Amino acid sequence: MKKIIAQGAEAILIRQDGKLIKRRIHKGYRSIELDKKIRTGRTRREAKILEKAHGIIPVPKIISVNEKTSEIDMGYVEGKKLSDHLDDFESKQALEICRMMGQNIAKLHNHGLMHGDLTTSNMIFSEKEKKLYFIDFGLGFHSERAEDKAVDLHLLKQALESRHFKKWEAYFKEVMKSYGKECKESRRVLAQFKKVEARGRYKGKH
Repeated sequence: MKKIIAQGAEAILIRQDGKLIKRRIHKGYRSIELDKKIRTGRTRREAKILEKAHGIIPVPKIISVNEKTSEIDMGYVEGKKLSDHLDDFESKQALEICRMMGQNIAKLHNHGLMHGDLTTSNMIFSEKEKKLYFIDFGLGFHSERAEDKAVDLHLLKQALESRHFKKWEAYFKEVMKSYGKECKESRRVLAQFKKVEARGRYKGKH
């Protein structure tokens, strides 16, 4: 039985028989040829990044990729989406999940993988497995630049601030602490993070 569980600007998510189908949507304002090229390219890129990430941190396992229909079939992850549930956990467990968050990000960065959309909407905590899954690598890419790693962290900070505004500071502190321990070049990335933050503050004043 098929069930649409989410529909965004880029894709429809369909749950079917224990798997998740991500189908990229055709955009009517683009020419058919250009639209096909863009959707195929993004599907291929996301699948490659997911495959690489699978050996590094918990992510949905790819079952199949259909470039013709711009679909990725992957394992459905059972658990709690952090955007809805992080604030419901007891403080000790919430902070432990934030430590996992920092570790996962650092492990991806150590392998030159950027998530590109680090929000708690793209993280699922499996209570059964005691694992934190990262999902939706649609904006993911490869990079070794400290700037890109710093921007990944900056995006997460902004997401925590807006979605979990009462507790975001404690959350982000734990993320950064565990990231610092796990990231191979944490000193360089964290120095760049301060520059990214300063740029953000400067823009906000103008």
